[in-house]
Amino acid sequence: MTTPPVQAPRWIAYMPLQALTPATRNPKLHQLPLIKASIREHGFVDPVLIDERTCRSIAGHGRHESLVEMYADGEPLPGGLLLDDDGSWLLPVTRGWSSRTDADAEALIIKLNRITTQADWDRRMLATMLEDLVTTDAALFDSLAFSDEEMDNLLRAAPAEALGDEPTTFSTTDLETGNASDDDNPRLITCPTCGDCFTPRRS
Repeated sequence: MTTPPVQAPRWIAYMPLQALTPATRNPKLHQLPLIKASIREHGFVDPVLIDERTCRSIAGHGRHESLVEMYADGEPLPGGLLLDDDGSWLLPVTRGWSSRTDADAEALIIKLNRITTQADWDRRMLATMLEDLVTTDAALFDSLAFSDEEMDNLLRAAPAEALGDEPTTFSTTDLETGNASDDDNPRLITCPTCGDCFTPRRS
């Protein structure tokens, strides 16, 4: 006797871009240019969450709006999406979750947007990752879209810790092979956690 397969409580399905209905109220504002730039660089990696009770989206409003604009502007099909027979885009959505009430749905909308803003960074790890990015792929580092002020404040807020080795210093000249930087005197930021110095953004 074979055991019937267990029905997954959550699953990914593809649906037409224009058929997705956003939540009636979503107070979160979105940086659409940054979202679109991320989709172009990495593809569509975070499916929209659908409420089965209302058939409206719960999470992913900014990503959905970005895709609508990209489609209207005639951009190429992003990675992670499918092309329908009529040329329209199909995007992945997470199915299977159902709210109990409208209040329950709106509480989750707020929570999903708020939770990610409540935790701080592991600043030592972040500094190390930023250093690795700026030295190995400056274009990807720039795509993080940190302003100089944000980068400076972020790293200066890191807790002071004893440094074991002599800090390594590098500038934008290290990002080129045998070529000088466009800026003869690049502004360096010193990470107070690891002691390394680097240029937060290239001109």
